[in-house]
Amino acid sequence: MNPLDQLQPPITPPAIAWWPPAPGWWLLLIGLPLLFCGLWWLRGRLRRKPRQPTRAEELDPLRQAALHELAQLQPPAPGEPAGLWLQQLNALLKRLCREHYPNQHSHTLSGRAWLAFLDSRCPAAGLTRWMVLVDGGYRAQCKLDAGAIEGLNKSVDTWIRKHV
Repeated sequence: MNPLDQLQPPITPPAIAWWPPAPGWWLLLIGLPLLFCGLWWLRGRLRRKPRQPTRAEELDPLRQAALHELAQLQPPAPGEPAGLWLQQLNALLKRLCREHYPNQHSHTLSGRAWLAFLDSRCPAAGLTRWMVLVDGGYRAQCKLDAGAIEGLNKSVDTWIRKHV
């Protein structure tokens, strides 16, 4: 007789039931849907356009004061001398530049250099095409038509609102 035949049969481990799961699986079962919902919400939040501020919110007090002063300036009637109005526009822009860019000494510029500086701060205004802004105040009888007055006033308004 073989001594191995006298041994007991091997012990098999009991079958492991798949239900109920261990506590870690419960947390995973609850946590994964919450994680996906949170990521979905965050994705939607990041995709949404940021709220556009209103014009009153985006303008600092200095710009608001400059726009108010621009509105107070009386543009000349078409065909009347515009020298004084052009000098006032130029002075307004120089004061604004002196406050916004104190280290660049922009208020000392004149002529094309002054217009180039203004245009470098806000190309959307297109002030380089308005050479009359810098030399019109020195002409004896500088007269502008209605389109030029409107265009220059609109360009200065745009520059005040959007310069960086």
